[in-house]
Amino acid sequence: MKITALKTWQVPPRWLFLKIETDAGVYGWGEPVVEGRAATVEAAVHELADYLVGQDPHRIEHLWNLLYRAGFYRGGPVLMSAIAGIDQALWDLKGRDLGVPVHQLLGGACRDRMRVYAWTGGDRPDDVGAGAGHSPTRASPLSR
Repeated sequence: MKITALKTWQVPPRWLFLKIETDAGVYGWGEPVVEGRAATVEAAVHELADYLVGQDPHRIEHLWNLLYRAGFYRGGPVLMSAIAGIDQALWDLKGRDLGVPVHQLLGGACRDRMRVYAWTGGDRPDDVGAGAGHSPTRASPLSR
């Protein structure tokens, strides 16, 4: 299996999503973004694509090191976010290919519940509820 394409989508107001595709039809999703710099991170992802297309997506650690160490300059929020989103997509791809949840590849589940960030837009509870597609009368687990 080889990586064939990295495709990105900017979603207003501030998100960027990445899909890595392969010649076997397997794909993975990641979120490479620095708030307020989605277009900049998107450019970094596409510049890094040259290192990835044609590579085996299962070699995640090798690819991470290649992306991080291949250039003269290392680190920084834009580059590291681009690499992080690629890393997420590669793990997602591998989990899909093997038919297991990613947490099984990383040592197994470590909790039964977790709090999540759930802002969907708006400054009033009714606006947030409408953005999330549920009734504003439904209590959020985070409001307890």
